[in-house]
Amino acid sequence: MVPYISEVLFNEPQGRPMALFQFGVSLTFLCLFVYAWSVGDAGETRWLLFMVVGTALSGIAESLPEAQLRAVGVLRSAAVLVLLCVVAAPFFNLEFII
Repeated sequence: MVPYISEVLFNEPQGRPMALFQFGVSLTFLCLFVYAWSVGDAGETRWLLFMVVGTALSGIAESLPEAQLRAVGVLRSAAVLVLLCVVAAPFFNLEFII
């Protein structure tokens, strides 16, 4: 299992189309948060900020050149950890996220 994870995390970046897609998803999450904030319900949607950061980190990782595989792996790992915080928050009763 560990060799497979390192192969996925430290694999070559997917390139510009995947990076643009992930930046677009990040921008969509940000627009959703700004809309919720503008109508006064931003306290209920703080989890969207974690989605913004997670997808933006993944987009940055995919936009790096192929020579920086270590940085790509670190950014992908950070993105996975940020997104796992959103998944784990209800189980650990983390009120600041949900």
